[in-house]
Amino acid sequence: MWLTVAIVAGLLIILGLGFYAGKLLFLLKQQNARQKAARDGRIDTITESIVVISKAMQQQQCDLSEGAIRICKLLNALPLEAPPEYKTKFPHIYALYVEISGFAILEERRKLPLKERRKQDVAREQIESEYETKVLAELDDISRWCQQLNNV
Repeated sequence: MWLTVAIVAGLLIILGLGFYAGKLLFLLKQQNARQKAARDGRIDTITESIVVISKAMQQQQCDLSEGAIRICKLLNALPLEAPPEYKTKFPHIYALYVEISGFAILEERRKLPLKERRKQDVAREQIESEYETKVLAELDDISRWCQQLNNV
């Protein structure tokens, strides 16, 4: 009698634990699916932004330096599981980004005296002119790469 009660109780406990484990696995699978969908959506949004900025740079609606800053920051924000080394994949845009990253921007720029702002503008324009053809040629590669990410 006691043995039967113990076996039934043991089976009920095992069934309860099995049900609970199954429920947890189901919830984990749902959570992983939501995270993947969110990551994929973020990748799509970022890559679309990169393509738009690239086109604006090619059509001279956006300064090369501003576009380089935006594109490099967006590339670094891509939530890829195995991101490529962007500095070697797109060397010219990253080189431009590195060279202009020391210039003052936004509020820091507004605080500069007019003479210093002009000095930085001239230096930035000189750097942009050095990189212009290389960066413009690289923008097509960046756009194609982003579109491939969206198609995957």
